[in-house]
Amino acid sequence: MAKVETEDLLKMVSSRYKLVVLASLRTLELSNGKEKLVEALATDRFADIAIKEILEGKISYRIKEKKDAKE
Repeated sequence: MAKVETEDLLKMVSSRYKLVVLASLRTLELSNGKEKLVEALATDRFADIAIKEILEGKISYRIKEKKDAKE
């Protein structure tokens, strides 16, 4: 995979921490057999594929709202 600049990834994800979590969770999904959302070479690592998916806007995240403990 070509060198990817962090700034390019941060255009897609608002913080470095969220980026790390998103990429690592997607890497785990790919390693467990989930379908790739981008074209990849047979030699691409799962982490490379996850980064490529983020760059192409194929995956994103959302923050779940906390439910009130009284409910």
